[in-house]
Amino acid sequence: MEFLSLLVVFGIGTVELWAAVPAGLALRVHPVAISLAAALGAIVGIVVIVFTGERVRDWLLRRFGGAQRAGRLDRLWTRYGVIGLGLCAPLLVGAPLGTVLGISFGAPTDRLLLWMSLGAVLCSAGLTLAGAMGLYGFESLGR
Repeated sequence: MEFLSLLVVFGIGTVELWAAVPAGLALRVHPVAISLAAALGAIVGIVVIVFTGERVRDWLLRRFGGAQRAGRLDRLWTRYGVIGLGLCAPLLVGAPLGTVLGISFGAPTDRLLLWMSLGAVLCSAGLTLAGAMGLYGFESLGR
Protein backbone atom coordinates (compact mmCIF):
# COMPACT_ATOMS: atom_id res chain seq x y z
CA MET A 1 0.00 0.00 0.00
CA GLU A 2 2.86 2.39 0.81
CA PHE A 3 4.42 1.92 -2.65
CA LEU A 4 1.10 2.54 -4.37
CA SER A 5 0.57 5.69 -2.28
CA LEU A 6 4.04 6.94 -3.23
CA LEU A 7 3.32 6.21 -6.87
CA VAL A 8 0.12 8.27 -6.64
CA VAL A 9 2.01 11.19 -5.05
CA PHE A 10 4.72 10.89 -7.73
CA GLY A 11 2.15 10.85 -10.54
CA ILE A 12 0.25 13.83 -9.20
CA GLY A 13 3.56 15.63 -8.67
CA THR A 14 4.36 15.40 -12.39
CA VAL A 15 1.34 17.62 -12.99
CA GLU A 16 1.01 19.77 -9.86
CA LEU A 17 2.85 19.99 -6.55
CA TRP A 18 -0.05 21.77 -4.88
CA ALA A 19 -2.16 18.62 -5.32
CA ALA A 20 0.55 16.01 -4.66
CA VAL A 21 1.36 17.10 -1.11
CA PRO A 22 -2.23 17.06 0.23
CA ALA A 23 -2.80 13.73 -1.52
CA GLY A 24 0.22 12.27 0.23
CA LEU A 25 -0.94 13.62 3.58
CA ALA A 26 -4.43 12.21 2.98
CA LEU A 27 -2.90 8.83 2.15
CA ARG A 28 -0.90 9.02 5.41
CA VAL A 29 2.49 8.80 3.72
CA HIS A 30 5.50 9.92 5.76
CA PRO A 31 6.21 13.63 5.11
CA VAL A 32 9.79 13.04 3.95
CA ALA A 33 8.55 10.46 1.43
CA ILE A 34 5.84 12.87 0.28
CA SER A 35 8.37 15.62 -0.29
CA LEU A 36 10.73 13.34 -2.21
CA ALA A 37 8.04 11.68 -4.33
CA ALA A 38 6.34 14.97 -5.20
CA ALA A 39 9.66 16.65 -6.06
CA LEU A 40 10.80 13.71 -8.21
CA GLY A 41 7.46 13.69 -9.99
CA ALA A 42 7.74 17.42 -10.68
CA ILE A 43 11.28 17.00 -11.99
CA VAL A 44 10.16 14.24 -14.36
CA GLY A 45 7.39 16.53 -15.60
CA ILE A 46 9.88 19.36 -16.08
CA VAL A 47 12.27 17.13 -18.05
CA VAL A 48 9.49 15.89 -20.33
CA ILE A 49 8.26 19.42 -21.02
CA VAL A 50 11.76 20.79 -21.65
CA PHE A 51 12.66 18.14 -24.19
CA THR A 52 9.34 18.13 -26.02
CA GLY A 53 8.67 21.84 -25.61
CA GLU A 54 11.94 22.94 -27.14
CA ARG A 55 11.14 21.11 -30.37
CA VAL A 56 7.62 22.51 -30.44
CA ARG A 57 8.92 26.06 -29.84
CA ASP A 58 11.45 25.73 -32.67
CA TRP A 59 8.76 24.42 -35.02
CA LEU A 60 6.38 27.27 -34.10
CA LEU A 61 9.10 29.88 -34.62
CA ARG A 62 9.94 28.43 -38.04
CA ARG A 63 6.28 28.27 -39.00
CA PHE A 64 4.96 31.57 -37.64
CA GLY A 65 8.02 33.66 -36.79
CA GLY A 66 8.84 35.39 -33.52
CA ALA A 67 6.34 37.39 -31.52
CA GLN A 68 6.86 40.73 -29.82
CA ARG A 69 7.10 40.49 -26.04
CA ALA A 70 5.79 43.30 -23.91
CA GLY A 71 4.19 43.90 -20.58
CA ARG A 72 4.70 42.87 -17.00
CA LEU A 73 5.78 39.28 -17.68
CA ASP A 74 8.54 40.42 -20.01
CA ARG A 75 9.77 42.97 -17.44
CA LEU A 76 9.84 40.28 -14.75
CA TRP A 77 11.71 37.93 -17.08
CA THR A 78 14.24 40.64 -17.91
CA ARG A 79 14.77 41.44 -14.24
CA TYR A 80 14.88 37.96 -12.63
CA GLY A 81 15.51 35.57 -15.52
CA VAL A 82 15.78 31.81 -15.23
CA ILE A 83 16.68 31.83 -11.54
CA GLY A 84 13.62 33.82 -10.51
CA LEU A 85 11.34 31.77 -12.73
CA GLY A 86 12.76 28.49 -11.47
CA LEU A 87 12.44 29.38 -7.81
CA CYS A 88 9.02 31.02 -7.97
CA ALA A 89 7.11 29.23 -10.73
CA PRO A 90 6.57 25.86 -8.98
CA LEU A 91 4.84 27.67 -6.14
CA LEU A 92 3.02 30.38 -8.09
CA VAL A 93 1.93 28.82 -11.39
CA GLY A 94 3.16 25.24 -11.15
CA ALA A 95 6.26 23.56 -12.49
CA PRO A 96 4.78 22.52 -15.86
CA LEU A 97 3.48 25.99 -16.74
CA GLY A 98 6.63 27.64 -15.42
CA THR A 99 8.70 25.37 -17.64
CA VAL A 100 6.57 26.23 -20.66
CA LEU A 101 7.05 29.94 -19.89
CA GLY A 102 10.82 29.47 -19.63
CA ILE A 103 10.91 27.65 -22.95
CA SER A 104 8.76 30.31 -24.62
CA PHE A 105 11.16 33.02 -23.41
CA GLY A 106 14.10 31.09 -24.85
CA ALA A 107 15.75 30.07 -21.58
CA PRO A 108 18.84 27.87 -21.96
CA THR A 109 17.76 24.25 -21.43
CA ASP A 110 20.43 23.32 -18.89
CA ARG A 111 19.80 26.37 -16.70
CA LEU A 112 16.03 25.95 -16.96
CA LEU A 113 16.27 22.31 -15.87
CA LEU A 114 18.56 23.18 -12.96
CA TRP A 115 16.55 26.08 -11.54
CA MET A 116 13.11 24.58 -12.14
CA SER A 117 14.24 21.36 -10.44
CA LEU A 118 15.69 23.26 -7.50
CA GLY A 119 12.50 25.29 -7.23
CA ALA A 120 10.41 22.11 -7.31
CA VAL A 121 12.47 20.54 -4.53
CA LEU A 122 12.26 23.65 -2.34
CA CYS A 123 8.54 24.14 -2.94
CA SER A 124 7.82 20.47 -2.32
CA ALA A 125 9.72 20.56 0.96
CA GLY A 126 8.05 23.81 2.04
CA LEU A 127 4.54 22.67 1.14
CA THR A 128 5.05 19.32 2.84
CA LEU A 129 6.42 20.96 5.98
CA ALA A 130 3.52 23.42 6.12
CA GLY A 131 0.96 20.68 5.49
CA ALA A 132 2.44 18.25 8.01
CA MET A 133 2.72 20.94 10.68
CA GLY A 134 -0.85 22.03 10.05
CA LEU A 135 -2.07 18.45 10.26
CA TYR A 136 -0.06 17.91 13.45
CA GLY A 137 -1.58 21.10 14.88
CA PHE A 138 -5.12 19.93 14.16
CA GLU A 139 -4.39 16.50 15.64
CA SER A 140 -2.93 18.04 18.80
CA LEU A 141 -6.08 20.15 19.28
CA GLY A 142 -8.17 16.99 19.41
CA ARG A 143 -6.15 15.48 22.23
